[in-house]
Amino acid sequence: MQNYKDLKVWQKAHQLTLNFYKESKSFPKDELYSLSNQLRRSTSSIPANIAEGCGKNTQLDLARFLNIALGSANESEYFILLSKDLDYLSIDNYAVLSDQVNEVKEMLISLISKVRAPKT
Repeated sequence: MQNYKDLKVWQKAHQLTLNFYKESKSFPKDELYSLSNQLRRSTSSIPANIAEGCGKNTQLDLARFLNIALGSANESEYFILLSKDLDYLSIDNYAVLSDQVNEVKEMLISLISKVRAPKT
């Protein structure tokens, strides 16, 4: 077990979630229970699964939750693109959020590889 708040990937994922919550406030009201909700859930799922994995007893369990977080990051990446294509996000805000989610994905992939690596 480790403190998830110490992980840079968790910190970046948490910031991504905060940034998207801020951006989604300007989405049309009719998106409140659809796209806005979907994206809020997928982005918040990333740091939540990292946190849950850090609370497990084995590296295998941690790797499993990191993989779930990676799936949520991929889902978030799509919803961010969809938000831009629907003109709910400006090109600049899309670029920032897209860069953030891709950085989180890269960090998760790296951490998953380290967690799964055999101990020598």
